[in-house]
Amino acid sequence: MIVGVPKEIKKDEYRIAMLPVGVHELRNHGHEVLIQKSAGLGSGLTDEQYAAEGAELVDSAKEIFDRSDMIVKVKEPLPAEWPLIREGQILFTYFHFAASRELTEAMLKSGSTSVAYETLSGPNGSLPLLTPMSEVAGRLSIQEGARFLERPQMGRGILLGGVPGVAPAHITIIGGGVVGTNAAKIAAGFQADVAILDVNMDRLRYLDDIMPANVNVLFSDRNTIREELVLADLVIGAVLIPGAKSPSLISREDLKIMKAGSVIVDVAVDQGGCVETTRPTTHSDPVFVIEDVVHYCVANMPGAVGRTSTFALCNVTLPWAIKIANGGVLSAASNSKPLQDAVNIHAGKVTYEPVAQTFDMDFTPLSA
Repeated sequence: MIVGVPKEIKKDEYRIAMLPVGVHELRNHGHEVLIQKSAGLGSGLTDEQYAAEGAELVDSAKEIFDRSDMIVKVKEPLPAEWPLIREGQILFTYFHFAASRELTEAMLKSGSTSVAYETLSGPNGSLPLLTPMSEVAGRLSIQEGARFLERPQMGRGILLGGVPGVAPAHITIIGGGVVGTNAAKIAAGFQADVAILDVNMDRLRYLDDIMPANVNVLFSDRNTIREELVLADLVIGAVLIPGAKSPSLISREDLKIMKAGSVIVDVAVDQGGCVETTRPTTHSDPVFVIEDVVHYCVANMPGAVGRTSTFALCNVTLPWAIKIANGGVLSAASNSKPLQDAVNIHAGKVTYEPVAQTFDMDFTPLSA
């Protein structure tokens, strides 16, 4: 199989979907690898490093798409890339279809196969290809939230940990999964006053056991969320329903009870956001203000720390890329429940039920 890795074109995206060692491993399995020139520079990886492992360096994304049986990316194809995708081609990347009907329809029309990192399943409902980026985003959410709480960044002028004689910031984290847990670890290290909200009591008991004393766990319901919004200097939206649109848990009206200059970091923006007023932003223009509340809604947060994120991502995606390349997507998926869950679209059909439900489209099981 010919595996192609184009340069990411999403604004302020510095990751690449394959490390030089990935080229080495794919070639050891008898596959060819095409890398677009300079695609790795944002992660500190040079063309020479890829060439040394046997990659063919290619000038344009068009040539990558024209020649490759499988495209391995980091972010979803953007409109400029849609015409390059052909029938029967495999795309292995983050799609987050529930956030975009237009992307979903474009991939259906293309006749290609969309294998989504974010819905590949693991034991006990885990999402092994989403987890490392959720870890990065969770930790980064506190770093970015702290920055935008500074007064020159339109925030309240709050130091997360306070100082002796001055109370620390109150941080509310909605969602106790991978993002929320990692956010809480960093926030606790800053000595902030932290609350994690979740609807899963078993998860809350676990978090209560492992978190330090400055992290409290609360059952998430409408009243608790509103009580927390009154107190919060920083709110982290860390809600995830795999493959489906995030529920809207904070309304525009709710913003009026928040402190002026408080900050919301909606990590759920990739799946549509858990705040009614969320809209995607970029690293170069990351925030906007509504009802005196600063919104940070960057849709590719891990892209800011490209080197860390690239290595963390490629560590987990490479074995699956090899599996698909070795057997083809249908053969590989037939023997792998994780890959079955990852195939969201195949041959013009939606094969992942939450995406079909989001847009009221027909659902066709991959086995059919």
